[in-house]
Amino acid sequence: MIPIAKPQIGAEEKQAVMEVLDSGMIAQGPRVKAFEEAFAAMCGVKHAIATTSGTTALHVALLAHGIGEGDEVITTSFTFIASANSILFTGARPVFVDIDPVTFNINPELIEAAITPRTKAIMPVHLFGLSCNMDAIMQIAEKHGLQVIEDACQSHGASYNGRKVGSFGTGAFSLYPTKNMTSAEGGMITTNDDAIAEKCRVIRQHGMRRRYYHDELGFNFRMTDVHAAIGLEQLKKLARNNKTRQENASYLSAHLKGVTVPQVPKGCVHVYHQYTLRLPDGKRDALRTHLQENGVGSEVYYPVPVHQQSFYMAELGYHLSLPEAERASAEVLSLPVHPALSQADLETIVARVNEFMGG
Repeated sequence: MIPIAKPQIGAEEKQAVMEVLDSGMIAQGPRVKAFEEAFAAMCGVKHAIATTSGTTALHVALLAHGIGEGDEVITTSFTFIASANSILFTGARPVFVDIDPVTFNINPELIEAAITPRTKAIMPVHLFGLSCNMDAIMQIAEKHGLQVIEDACQSHGASYNGRKVGSFGTGAFSLYPTKNMTSAEGGMITTNDDAIAEKCRVIRQHGMRRRYYHDELGFNFRMTDVHAAIGLEQLKKLARNNKTRQENASYLSAHLKGVTVPQVPKGCVHVYHQYTLRLPDGKRDALRTHLQENGVGSEVYYPVPVHQQSFYMAELGYHLSLPEAERASAEVLSLPVHPALSQADLETIVARVNEFMGG
């Protein structure tokens, strides 16, 4: 079976972990600091703050911007549920707008109509490794005095008009094993704002600025040096692995028949966390079954948009129509694109899709 994802862990990561274990300093320490500095440099920002996951990175970033009870945050429903849940964690409410059917990202043309007196922020999600239209989003945010929290959990190294995601507003990244780079589990917040960076550091560490002096309510969302050691080595490989993902995506797009392949708007650098097709007319599930039976892994990201999840409907009262998000959920299928694929793997993926589609 050609897997949909395969973490790339090598000898460098193993050696780095052993060095930390041998040092006796395995909690948050010098490796975390070094990882934060290197990650900030990659994104082109002043600060990076390591956390335990992408979800906690989003949660802390929202809290650092003062998002709380009674506030609203505009975001997309076509995403992993952590994007919206992180808003709920603060006491605020997600306000969903529909997506652009080409990019799968939030449609900026629909944002202003969703703004109310309670709106405090916009959370664009750079889905599948492709940046949102950040010029349009930042213009709207500036016009209405809103904060921007970028969910960049799937887009390490992606850029928009030459600028890395996570550098427009306050960014949040996931370091889960299937991402373009991993620390086994972890997250990262990015910002150019000194005050926001300080607030994030306090929140992730029990509300402490000085040891055992707790100025406010905080959490234990600290990354360990063990995780940071893996992340540092992974970061060194990110550009190379992203290039391989892009090359794999280019091959697939050039050879697949009868499907809608990913489109990349001008000015965007797509890093292909996922390579996602569209298959109309009810063909998606049948193709997935065909691939599974013939040794090719695939996955549906995401089969149910957040606003139609049972908890959001039954417990939170979400009953709205987002036709593009709903149509995407019924039509998308992601194929393997990760750096471990061989040329033979790529040829097999193409052959299995094309034989099903009649290409």
